[in-house]
Amino acid sequence: MAEKEKKLNFEETMKNLEQIVNELEKGDLSLDTSVAKFEEGMQLSKQCSEFLEDAEKRITVLLKDGEQIKEENFLQEEE
Repeated sequence: MAEKEKKLNFEETMKNLEQIVNELEKGDLSLDTSVAKFEEGMQLSKQCSEFLEDAEKRITVLLKDGEQIKEENFLQEEE
């Protein structure tokens, strides 16, 4: 399990999740195997969400407003 605990990047995690989805969609797996794959997929989905949340936090624009530096969300709508 030490190998699995190693942090994967977003693309690798998504690739693994897509593989699990494909396996489950085929319907060739036993119930026990399907449940185990589903659990693994949910864990990978959670990791992907965490990657995206971290990326969103990092995507910010720093604006210098006089002496004050303020942080704004990169995706903020323009007025």
